[in-house]
Amino acid sequence: MEFAATIRFAISLELWTRGRNSPPLSPRSGNSNATMKVLILAAGYATRLYPLTLTQPKPLLLVAGKPMVDYVLDNLAPIEGIDHVYIVTNAKFAGHFETWAARHRAAKSGIQFTIINDGSTDDSNKLGALGDLNLVLERARLDDDLIVVAGDNLFSESLAGFGAACKRAAGPVLGIYDVGSLDEAKKYGCVDVDSAGRLLSFVEKPANPPSTLIGIALYYYPKSVLPLIRQYIAEGNNPDQPGRFVQWLYPRLPVHTWTVPGIWYDIGSKETLEEANRIFSKR
Repeated sequence: MEFAATIRFAISLELWTRGRNSPPLSPRSGNSNATMKVLILAAGYATRLYPLTLTQPKPLLLVAGKPMVDYVLDNLAPIEGIDHVYIVTNAKFAGHFETWAARHRAAKSGIQFTIINDGSTDDSNKLGALGDLNLVLERARLDDDLIVVAGDNLFSESLAGFGAACKRAAGPVLGIYDVGSLDEAKKYGCVDVDSAGRLLSFVEKPANPPSTLIGIALYYYPKSVLPLIRQYIAEGNNPDQPGRFVQWLYPRLPVHTWTVPGIWYDIGSKETLEEANRIFSKR
């Protein structure tokens, strides 16, 4: 199934040079200045998927004939107010994303991207997901509400509800998913929430998960939270897994959650990639 969406992003394509600007998207209702940015994390090396990812970044691997990152963009498209999308990648694959972005923009008029190269060349000198997030905050001088999503997240359904939850929330929002099995939950950051959907606990790969709910790499950070990301990095905390910041954050201020509908995959192995291809080819 082609997840139809008219992407309404007005973004500049650059490897780190400002490009031409397009008119902004319709802002979120209630505030003519209520725009937000999107950051797609795509700087990993996906060694567990070798040899597939020796010459191709994981977010550009095809699932049912479509790059994974296209599912991310198509499902973000219904969210009002997005006026810029950044993709952070590495020195090895920056050119791949430039080529992809040019084709994507040609196929869907008005789509432009900022591709940011974090300068890393392999796992030995990578910045980590949170290191990359901090890099983009500094380089792009971001001072806007921000959606952060991993480029290898595979969604079957629109994320419009996530956008609505972000609009309602007076703070950060974490995407969560029910994996349906305590054994499966042990592989992820497991969460517990209260009756209002606020985060009560977040534990990375617990031996005894409190539930089958996990936190996934889908986050909303209002601009008031961005200085805390800088603080987290400055304190020398783990810069790798993006969930580590949520784990650090929720004792300090309320973190809301939103349950991802439909099918979700974290493509971390050849087996999950093959399964996703089978499932999505039938849709």
